Amino acid sequence: MDRVKVTLKEDEMPTKWYNILPDLPGSFAPPLHPGTKQPIGPDDLKAIFPMSLIGQEVSDQHYIDIPEEVREAYLRIGRPTPLYRATRLEKALGTPAKIYYKREDVSFVGSHKTNTAIPQAYYNMKEGVERLSTETGAGQWGCALSLATKMFGLKCLVYMVKVSFEQKPYRKYVMNMYGANVIPSPSMTTESGKKILADDPKSTGSLGIAISEAVEVAAKDPKTNYALGSVLNHVMLHQTVIGQEVQKQLQMFGAQPDIMIGCAGGGSNFAGFTFPLVGEKIKKKNNIDFIAVEPKSVPSMTGINSGMSKFDYDFGDTAELTPLLKMYTLGHKFKPDPIHAGGLRYHGMAPTVSHLLDQKVIRAEAYEQNETFDAAKLFSQTEGIIPAPESSHAIACAVKYARLCKQKNEAKTIVFNLSGHGLLDLGGYASVFKL
Repeated sequence: MDRVKVTLKEDEMPTKWYNILPDLPGSFAPPLHPGTKQPIGPDDLKAIFPMSLIGQEVSDQHYIDIPEEVREAYLRIGRPTPLYRATRLEKALGTPAKIYYKREDVSFVGSHKTNTAIPQAYYNMKEGVERLSTETGAGQWGCALSLATKMFGLKCLVYMVKVSFEQKPYRKYVMNMYGANVIPSPSMTTESGKKILADDPKSTGSLGIAISEAVEVAAKDPKTNYALGSVLNHVMLHQTVIGQEVQKQLQMFGAQPDIMIGCAGGGSNFAGFTFPLVGEKIKKKNNIDFIAVEPKSVPSMTGINSGMSKFDYDFGDTAELTPLLKMYTLGHKFKPDPIHAGGLRYHGMAPTVSHLLDQKVIRAEAYEQNETFDAAKLFSQTEGIIPAPESSHAIACAVKYARLCKQKNEAKTIVFNLSGHGLLDLGGYASVFKL
């Protein structure tokens, strides 16, 4: 019998995070202070972030030790996670390609987001912070931070994008079960939210708006810090436990990837899955085709071809409270369509991912919602797992290249990240498939 999955032992879980910053090719643009247009320093960030995370944001160390308390928490929530071979999907497609997927859906909250929620909660706890405020799109990040803050004795305030708040009520219930206070965004609890609602009383919200509300709360309360679920360097750093595990697991399968695929909203899932191997590509140790996949309705990366997006400095939020980041962006005032992949409804892309795309180390592709949902149904009916709508973008891309392998009779190895399950997204699938 062919090997179906590889699960690492507890002592094989990574003990360090991989930091891609010192390996980046070219000149990486620093974040700028919106007032002075000069590079920001630690003093500009310490009002909302702990110094330990600020240090990680600009670190030039290739590897950063994972604290023992964080590693213990990782073990409790399901790390290391398994790598599966999608033999039934391969058979259904009739492809000579070998398809593998990393199962980040097995964590308590059903996604990869705990990989950074846990260290962020830990470092804030160590510095005496009492509460964390944050945003969430589909709710995966909000669930993860709600769990992590409870693990380390902190309070949690979550601004959930209003369209997802209404589409995905069960994610709100999960956050509530972990003790978090969840508010639909835009709201009347912040000046940022009030301004948005004054201009558009029917606003369905966006991640940019929710970020503005969460940052505003943290900036005004000395006992509250802000936690971000994607985009920033330290978030990408924490997620690299995924890619480091994948490296070991592919070796155990005896497989060398030709294509690696991850969905990308703010970039943390894609970065965590690929960066350890992207670092090797930069050093000419592999020639893997890395593909970041986004929705066609929110084309922060692929929109550059049509002029919808640009690679430039922009705010990370709608109300212009964050530093300026050099990234692929649709503009911080962009109003995304209310697609079901709420975690991909962000106007920008992580600066590190953006830089790698600009340097042509990675590529980006965009897919329509119906195309991704069809791939999700095929995956559900072959591999037995209902994927998150966000993850279905990666599946659609993997299916596309597996079919190309069939046409060309090429036995390539395709690996994608299953960033989360869709058991709390069934309303979206039901509305599209008329279930």
